[in-house]
Amino acid sequence: MVKSLIFGASLLLSVSVFAEVVVKTGDKIGFLGDSITHYGNNHPGGYVNLVIAGLEANGIKAEKIPAGISGHKSNQMLERVEKDVLSKNPAFMLLSCGVNDVWHGRRGVELPEYKKNITAIIDKAQAAGVKVCILTATMIAENPQNSYNIKLASYNEFLRQLAVEKGCMLADLNEIMQKGVAEFAAKNPGFKGNYYTNDGVHMNALGDAMMAESILRTFGMDDAQIAKAKAAWQGRKVSVGKVVLSADVLEKVAVKAAKKNMSILEYIEFAAENMPSK
Repeated sequence: MVKSLIFGASLLLSVSVFAEVVVKTGDKIGFLGDSITHYGNNHPGGYVNLVIAGLEANGIKAEKIPAGISGHKSNQMLERVEKDVLSKNPAFMLLSCGVNDVWHGRRGVELPEYKKNITAIIDKAQAAGVKVCILTATMIAENPQNSYNIKLASYNEFLRQLAVEKGCMLADLNEIMQKGVAEFAAKNPGFKGNYYTNDGVHMNALGDAMMAESILRTFGMDDAQIAKAKAAWQGRKVSVGKVVLSADVLEKVAVKAAKKNMSILEYIEFAAENMPSK
């Protein structure tokens, strides 16, 4: 009986500790990345803004330090991490890097140099007392078997290993994205094109919401806290072709598109052309 009580108490303690969110009110969070991060800050429904809104919905008022530049790779992020992020004294830094290193081909960064650059970025941040959360690089086109994603896999495996070695938090966005794409396709076999992205790389509202939820869970949020965050995200929109849609609306559009064997963009054009005249 005593052992059972001790076990129960220890279990409750471990759950409460696990569920504690590491970010606190007043903390600054740096978002170092490429165009995915740039757009993630520029749209109300972008992942940068969703992370901040999700924290605030749970009583945590954090400040963002947006540092996403379109086209940037690991070498360029290493050059500017001090100026764009560390000089602003963040408590945390999210590192999103790898898509352009692979996607840009000959102009990209091969794995040996990428490893050096990413390690140096993390070393600089940790030397400044900043807690780092590594984001695995999201898919390049939503086909895990294409040449880009096959190459990207080794970059992401390095990030997973480095997170363990350096004691960093890890939001495994690539794994979550692949799972989400596969699950939606299985439930909606008529669906064509991209689910999380507008063009295979840059996030739509569903992709930004996926990224933000994954990050918040990595920060320690439980299901109840995530539910509060999602409630706060209602109506926050991201561009999808010529329209702007929130994640909850876009999910419904994706299902309707699948029923007509269309992509999201094709269905949006179809719906616009067939809209009843007033």
